[in-house]
Amino acid sequence: MSKTRTSPTTSAGNRAAPLTRQRAHEIQAYGHVVSMPIALAENVRRENADNLNQLLADTITLRDLYKKHHWQVSGPTFYQLHLLFDKHFAEQTALVDEIAERIMMLGGVSVAMAPDVAELTLIPRPPKGREEVPVQISRLLHAHEIVIEEARAMARTAAKTGDDGTNDLLVSSVIRTNEMQVWFVAEHVVDMPLVHANGAGHHEQEEDE
Repeated sequence: MSKTRTSPTTSAGNRAAPLTRQRAHEIQAYGHVVSMPIALAENVRRENADNLNQLLADTITLRDLYKKHHWQVSGPTFYQLHLLFDKHFAEQTALVDEIAERIMMLGGVSVAMAPDVAELTLIPRPPKGREEVPVQISRLLHAHEIVIEEARAMARTAAKTGDDGTNDLLVSSVIRTNEMQVWFVAEHVVDMPLVHANGAGHHEQEEDE
C-alpha cells in the first residue's frame, strides 16, 4: 500500500512562499492629506505638509551634499573636514527622519525617492567631479542658508495656523541644527594666517630699531 504524498504545489505547500511582484493602486496620492485626529483643520495640515515636503527635499539634498564632500574632500584639512562632514551628514539624516515623520503625522505623504527630491529641491546641483575645499564649503553654506530661510518662514506659518508641533520641529530642530552647522563650517573659510600673525614682522622690526 503506497503512502499519499502532498504535492509541493498544493496550497498547503505554498503557504510559506513569499508573495512577490505584487502591484496595486496607491492607497494615498502625493499631495493629499488623510484625516488625522490631532485637532488641526485639513487645510492647515495640508499647507504645513506641503511646506515640510519642500523642506524635506532640500534637507535630503543638503545631507547628500555633505556625504559627497565627505568622500571627495582633499588637502591639508582633509582629516578634520572628512570627520566634520560625516558628523553633519548624520545630524541631517536625523532631521530628514523627523521632517518626514511630521508630514505623515499631519496626514500627508512624505517625498522619498531621489528623482522626486531632485525635482523639488531649491539647492543647486553640484558637478559630479571633485571640487576644492573652499568651493565645497561655499556650496554647503549656500544650501544651509536656503534651508534656514525657508524653515523660518514655515515656522511663522505653522505658529500662525496653530500647528505647534510643526513650529517646534522647525525651530528647535531644523533651524538650530542648521545654524550650529553653519558656524562650524564657516569658520573653516576665515582668512587667517597659519604661522605668523598679521603685522608680526612689522612689530619685530620696530623693536629692533
